[in-house]
Amino acid sequence: MYIKCGSLLDARRVFDEMTERDVCSWTVMIGGHARHGDPKEALELFDQMQKAGVAPNQFTFASVLPACADTRYLKQGMKIHEEITRKGFESDVVVGNVLMDMYVKCGNLDFAREVFDKMSERDPVSWTTLIAGYTQNGWGMEALQLFQQMQLAGVKPNSKTFASVLPACANLAALEQGMEIHEKIIKSGFQSDAIVVNALIDMYAKCGNVRKARDLFDSMHQRDVVSWTSMIAAYGMHGFGKDALELFEEMEISGMSPDDATLVSVLSACSHAGLVDQGYHYFNCMNKCYHITPTLKHYSCMVDLLGRAGRLDEAHNFIINITVQPDAALWSCLLGACRIHNNLDLGERVAKHLFEMDRKNAAPYVLLSNIYAAAGRWDDIQKVRKMMKDRGVKKTPGCSWIEVNKQVHAFLVGDRSHPQTDKIYRELERLSQEMKVAGYVPDTSFVLSDVKEEEKEQILCHHSEKLALAFGLLNTPPGTVIRVIKNLRVCGDCHLAFKFISKIVAREIIVRDANRYHHFMDGQCSCGDYW
Repeated sequence: MYIKCGSLLDARRVFDEMTERDVCSWTVMIGGHARHGDPKEALELFDQMQKAGVAPNQFTFASVLPACADTRYLKQGMKIHEEITRKGFESDVVVGNVLMDMYVKCGNLDFAREVFDKMSERDPVSWTTLIAGYTQNGWGMEALQLFQQMQLAGVKPNSKTFASVLPACANLAALEQGMEIHEKIIKSGFQSDAIVVNALIDMYAKCGNVRKARDLFDSMHQRDVVSWTSMIAAYGMHGFGKDALELFEEMEISGMSPDDATLVSVLSACSHAGLVDQGYHYFNCMNKCYHITPTLKHYSCMVDLLGRAGRLDEAHNFIINITVQPDAALWSCLLGACRIHNNLDLGERVAKHLFEMDRKNAAPYVLLSNIYAAAGRWDDIQKVRKMMKDRGVKKTPGCSWIEVNKQVHAFLVGDRSHPQTDKIYRELERLSQEMKVAGYVPDTSFVLSDVKEEEKEQILCHHSEKLALAFGLLNTPPGTVIRVIKNLRVCGDCHLAFKFISKIVAREIIVRDANRYHHFMDGQCSCGDYW
């Protein structure tokens, strides 16, 4: 009774006064502490229970494992798993579900999958737990495959399942599969569930269909702060800063109070649209108007805002004068701005600072190399490469994805592993010739190798996003919108090329890179070359 009312102290007093405690008594107390934000005490009680000679049952295990998950005590969780196996409770669906959740939250998806595969019985929670784990850890394809297997097994998805699988579609820009899941949501009667609709808004926005996201937002009878924030973020990431700010004003008029995530979305929208004055206004209002203390994410948005606008010294001073300890992400925003505006002096100083903070992160090495390449400092690029080699730093390879006929195809730079490689390369050669006739001149400053201009052009021609685009053009009907996602920032030459290609093929091309969305149409980009 005390635990259900949230009074752990009273419950503990009664427990301590008991002359005899059985497995139920211990289990109730363990579960109470685990559920009410005291996981370490739950684990301590579990240890005391065993020392007292009381054998745990399946309900005890189901109560203590969430404590391992919340504290990320993987070793403790694995020891409890061994005990579960010895006692024969591994086949219990509730225990299996909690075990999976523990492994997912501790980041061990392989063990979570092993538990799932050994379960003789699986309920919707079992499937949803693993789908959510895959999605949250960036295993989008595995999440979608498991969702398909769930349906083939005859298990009906619930609202949590849909809310867990939709982000996988969003992260992969798998619009066709997302739309198919949307149809299933309607048939299942979850189209009015706020959590599901919020996930749908996010999915459509991240797949490049902002209009559909807004239609869903407008259709909601009740909107929570996540609904407003998702739609504001959608406008911001696509560069529609003014629309984002107008919606934020509507949110305030509606009486809905923003949270810190909302303000991150607002400041990010200002950054992508170059709305410096408005960004300053909302940042300065955070404490005074919204009673929200700025975090490093808000500071990063401000540095990004100033950096994109070319106000590098101001951005630098902003970092130096903030009241919290700047992290690597904050300095990386400034280094990225130095790359955009080719500020070699400040770029070197910021990069040196980042090397001291995290020697293993490849991003600052690559950004500094890009700055050197733009300045023709090839010897310095070689020094950076040697530094990376000596420190064991490996560059993240550029990778791009495209969904065609509900299948996601991935390409690396210079990739020749795809079955249609020959066709793809011929298509790129054809497009290259047509672009040059139309006035395209390759921007070879983005090549980090001191080689002949012809070789530089070949390297640029085979970037992963261009391979994905060529594949899309070859395998979709004329007029179809092409959607490409890239794990890194799209290079300047690819950005230029995509403008030419969009006019040549008379198609809209949507590219999502690590920073934002670009809508190419009729030779123009929605970013207005401000990115």
